[in-house]
Amino acid sequence: MRGFLMNRYGGPEVTELRDDISKPTPQAGEVCVSVCAAGLNPVDFKIREGKLKAIYRYQLPVVLGGEIAGFVHSVGQGVTRFSEGDRVFARLSKKGMGGLAEFVVVEERHLAIVPDSLDFETAAAVPLAGLTALQVLRDEIGVREGQRIFITGGAGGVGTFAIQIAKYFGATVITTASPRGEKLVRRLGADEVIDYTSERFDELLSDCDGVFDLIGGMDLERSFSVTRRGGTVVSVAGLPEPQTAFRDLGRGFGMAALFWVISFRLRRIASRYGVRYRFMFMHPSGADLDFLASLIQEKKVEVVVDSVFSFEDTHEAFALLESGRAKGKIVVKIAE
Repeated sequence: MRGFLMNRYGGPEVTELRDDISKPTPQAGEVCVSVCAAGLNPVDFKIREGKLKAIYRYQLPVVLGGEIAGFVHSVGQGVTRFSEGDRVFARLSKKGMGGLAEFVVVEERHLAIVPDSLDFETAAAVPLAGLTALQVLRDEIGVREGQRIFITGGAGGVGTFAIQIAKYFGATVITTASPRGEKLVRRLGADEVIDYTSERFDELLSDCDGVFDLIGGMDLERSFSVTRRGGTVVSVAGLPEPQTAFRDLGRGFGMAALFWVISFRLRRIASRYGVRYRFMFMHPSGADLDFLASLIQEKKVEVVVDSVFSFEDTHEAFALLESGRAKGKIVVKIAE
């Protein structure tokens, strides 16, 4: 089968589209999906660059891509929820790669049925970004009606979901965007938009109940000062705190000690402001995808796709992803 793989760590030159990759076979509790489209995410090129080697260990070469939409091709022993021909989408396992291929094996518990209103290209844009936004807001921040939620980078893939999900739960939403992205984030429901090209949000905001950081760096450090005492700052772009090693990765004290060191400055700033800091790893979940599918079907959430590329143009899709210019998700179309 065809697949887009990396054979070593590095830049775009270490990846290629191959046609001699073995087709996977589902084991017990697994489903083989005929992939029609795959979504791209920043984690994909970070893995390619080797920036996550300490966390995710891969045997190279490996097919890239962690979220897919397509048809059920075959099922393994014990699979009861899906059958051949079902339209499905999924985020693969936490370290799961393999989505940029004609076929991929997925655990049954990570799959959900694609809403009737979505084509495969749009469905493939949902899993990672949608699950991340939902789990951060619902589970980590605990968003509820009347709260003030600040989201950095609202026009990106995760940000577009986060704005709408926070509004669904009844929050007032403030976000940052460029002038080019302002119209989009306001359409999605943002109550206040700060132009990050000309304004500093920490000079304009205060007393937010929760902050969802999608940028990292100085934006993350400044986020603590705009959060009320007892509030929560959750990042998917910053540095993991020690409990991440046990809670999200199932690793031991060695990695926890590493995370303690690298996150010390952030945790110290959080403590100074009386704010709780969490780093978030999204958990693949078919049940949460079912919930997102219902929101999409009821038109409470719109899926924002920036661009769709052909399989042959996957390198160009990654170039756009790495440029940071996309508004919404980037998708690769693999089959009809």
